[in-house]
Parts: sequence; structure tokens; C-alpha cells
Amino acid sequence: MAIQLTDKLPASFQSVIHPTLDALSREQVVERLWSKDHRLWKPDPKEIADRLGWLTLHDQMRQQLDQLQRCVAAARNLKIKDVVLLGMGGSSLGPEVFRTLFGAQKNFPRLWVLDSTVPGWVRQVTEAITPSRTLFLVASKSGGTIEVMSLFAHFWKLVTKAKGTHGGKQFVAITDPDTGLEKMARDYGFGEIFTNPADIGGRYSVLSLFGLVPAALLGLDIVKLLDRAAGMVERCRQQKDVKANPGAYLGAAMGGLAKAGRDKVTVIASPALSTFGLWVEQLLAESTGKEGTGLIPIAQEPVQGPRAYGADRFFVYLKLKGENNHTLDRAAHALVKAGQPVIQLNLRDRYDVAAEFFRWEFATAIAGHVLGIHPFNQPNVQESKDNTNRVLDVFQSTGRLPKQESSQPKDAVYHLTPLLQPGTYLSVLGYTTPSRPLEAAVGRLRRTLMSKHQVATTFGYGPRYLHSTGQLHKGGPDTGVFLELVDRMAPDVLIPGKPFSFGTLAKAQATGDIESLSAHHRHAIRVELGRDQAATVNAITAALTGTTSSKRRTVAKPRRKGTRR
Repeated sequence: MAIQLTDKLPASFQSVIHPTLDALSREQVVERLWSKDHRLWKPDPKEIADRLGWLTLHDQMRQQLDQLQRCVAAARNLKIKDVVLLGMGGSSLGPEVFRTLFGAQKNFPRLWVLDSTVPGWVRQVTEAITPSRTLFLVASKSGGTIEVMSLFAHFWKLVTKAKGTHGGKQFVAITDPDTGLEKMARDYGFGEIFTNPADIGGRYSVLSLFGLVPAALLGLDIVKLLDRAAGMVERCRQQKDVKANPGAYLGAAMGGLAKAGRDKVTVIASPALSTFGLWVEQLLAESTGKEGTGLIPIAQEPVQGPRAYGADRFFVYLKLKGENNHTLDRAAHALVKAGQPVIQLNLRDRYDVAAEFFRWEFATAIAGHVLGIHPFNQPNVQESKDNTNRVLDVFQSTGRLPKQESSQPKDAVYHLTPLLQPGTYLSVLGYTTPSRPLEAAVGRLRRTLMSKHQVATTFGYGPRYLHSTGQLHKGGPDTGVFLELVDRMAPDVLIPGKPFSFGTLAKAQATGDIESLSAHHRHAIRVELGRDQAATVNAITAALTGTTSSKRRTVAKPRRKGTRR
């Protein structure tokens, strides 16, 4: 097997990891995991015994090859040029990795992953496609996710009103057995209904139909993906020498180092693998961020010199052969030289990503055992959903959303800066539409935070992050500082059949989440993004630089109504 784990950890870190590995061997953890022993995590089997189907998915999915090929053939017969995936969290982030890593193959459609209720994002995808030449994947494990159902209502209306469309034949459902979505798909005459095994949690579902249907439509070799996953599965069965088990080793490293204070699992990845970090982010955060502990994944953070990092980091460098890795190689070498713990995972080609998916799933289950938490539930995710529904109820009864206090950039920095202490992390939560200027501005903000305060930084788009890192924010260590950025949501987009719009839904989700953070005594502050969103973020960065270069802090005066920033 060409994937290798290059152990670059100094002896001081090995002294933390090796006892953890010895404990795994002594307690027969690998053997018990493969026998699906729920007592590895908790005495109660609830949401454990029925969440371990991912261990044998690579074999089950081979039985789905005929239906996958039939779906691809149907898309070709309909002359489909674009595929739009409507999903959230585990239903969307795996396909996003396939989309960015492989792109569309020759003579196959493009894939769009839409996991947002922000109207600008919905409008962006809507305007980029031709309704009659687009296939829509409606993906939801529960079958009733508010974001997915709202997006379906929008695109169903678009298709039924456009000329030359084929109605339900342009829709495909991916869900669990006996869900509302499965019934709806039959009623609406969907072209295909993919019923996924029920014993798989959403964040462990990338190698199930939730990931393989979009991968097949992109033109990927599904058998090759499954073969690569199977190779890693066999390596992760190693029980006699746990140190040679790649999933157990990574899990022991993450769990052992986290208990020693290095809980910021920082993913550095070759350019083509950039979004793999986002998938890891939701896997680790939602699985381990509970009971006041957890791994804090850091994805897509600007790579800097060793001085920008604190003593709370553990680095994993994913290196794809053939990529332009020179800069990252130098950065990883500098980190090792500076005494930081770094593990390098080598991928021989893009298809090895399937092996990495399984390695990280296995490692996360192992790390959950090491940390003593339940890695398959998500108690605080439902809390955010409930808060959103409560806020929407207020809107429907009063005609307006609850007022949420927001700050000017200088005010936000004034309040946030004293909280940026060693071991903390700052999470930027963006309820807005992705754009290069915005992401470049956020990158500058993250670099400044790292260089000035040596704190870890994350950036997530809302409401996507509610289905991933949102669990960690409320249930994990109380070391997070949260900066919520909310755009104007204009022009808005109506949701057919609903008394509220996408903009209202997105604002309700942002409001519900910041209220939830406050209820958990987390430090959270909101800044409204103006017309020039990048300029607002740049103003935060400028204020941060100013306040850290001088002991004097200036608080901006409240802005009068009708005046510009």
C-alpha cells in the first residue's frame, strides 16, 4: 500500500503517545472496535450500537454499483450539464472534497454543493445553471432538514416553471429508510431514490451513498475508490502491533496529545486537498466536542512560520504526490525543527483520499475512546435547530426577528482582544456568500490573529458549520471566542410555501446560534457586514493591529441611522 505514515514526532511527544498505544493494546481496543463493542465509549449502547455500519461500508457499497450506473446513464439521457447537491454537514462536505479534488471528468456534469440558506449563495447557484439540464440531489439522513427542504422547494418551483424540463426525473433522493424524504420522492416521481444503510452517522457517511452518488455523477471510478478504502480497512484491522495500525496510531496521537494540552489538530494539506480539512473539521468537532472536552480541528488556516503557533498544536500534513508542495514542505520542516509535533500522510494520487476518509473515521473513534466521550452523538446540534425554530416562531407571530445586538469593528476588537490568551481559539462564523475578496480578507484576519496572539483560528460558513463545528462550540472546551459576521441578505429569495424567506431563515439561524453560545457562557460577538464585506473584515484586522500595537484602545462611537460606515 503506497500510503505511508511518516512519524516525525520528537521523543518528548512519543512519550505521550506510546503509553496511549500500550493502553489500546492492553484493553484490546482495536479488536473490540471491530466487534462493535459499545462499551469502548459508554455503558449505554444508545446511538453507538446502531452507528458503526461505516466499518464495513466498502463491501456493502459494491452491491449498489448497478443503481449508481443506472443513475449516471439516466443523467446522460437527460443531457444533464450540472448536478446540484442540496445537503448539510455530512451529506455535503464529503461530496465537496470530491468536487474540488477531482472536478468533473470529461463528458460528465459539473457538481455544485449548496449547503447554505444565505440568499446570495442560493441565487448564485440558481443563476449558474440551466433548469432543464440540471439534476438535483436531495440528500438528508433524517429526511426533514429545514435547509434541504427549503432548497428543494426553491428548485422544484424553478424546474416546474421552466421550459423543456422533465419534472421529477431531474431529482434524486439520498436518505435513510422510511423517512419523509423517501415518501416525498415517491410522491413527486423522483428519477431515483437511494436508500442508505441506517446504521451510519452523517459525518461517517462519505463512503456511503451520500458520497458515492455525487462521485459517480462526476465520473469517478467508484470501484477504485472502494478498493482504496478496502486497503486501509485491512491495515486498520492490525491488532497485534497497534503501532502499525494507521488509524489507531493517528487516533492515539490525537487523543493522547489532546490530554497533554495539544488539542488543536491542525490540518496542512496540498492545494488540491484543501477541502479535505473541512471534512476532517466536521468529523472531529462533531464527534469529540462534548462533555467539556474534544479535539479542536483547524482547517484551511494560513500556513506561517513557527512563531505564529502556540504550544497547543498538533499538525497533520496531508501531502499529495505531484502537487506543488515545496512551500508546505519547508513549513512542515520548520515546524519539526521548532519542536512542534508533526505527522505527514502521503497520498500517491487523488484516489487515495478514500483510504484517508476511512483512516480518519477509525482514528476519530479511537480518539473518542481515549478522551472518554461518545463519538457518535451530537447533543448540541439539535439545540441550535430548536433555537432556529423558536426564532422563526417569533418572526411568524410578530413579523420581525428578535433584535440582536451588533458591534462596530473597533468595538468587537476591544472586547475580543483580552480574551485571546494561550490555548484559546477564535472562530469566525460567516453568514454570507463566498467570494474571493471576502476569503482573502478573512485570511488576512487569521494571519494577524496568529502572528499577534499565537492563537488558533477557524472560519466556517453559516449555517453549514451548525452541522459540524457547532457541536464543538457549545459542548467542547470553553476556550473558544466567536466572531459572527452577518451580511445584509439582500436581495432576498422567497421560499415557496413558507411564510419566511431564505434571508429570514439565515438570520434566524445566526440569531439562534449566538443565543445558544451565550446560554453556554461562550464569548460571542456579532458584526454586521456592509455592502463591501471584505472592507468590514479588513476594518476588524486594522483595528486588531492598532489595539495590539498600543496600550490605548479607542472605542468607536455608535453610528447614527442613515450614515455610512
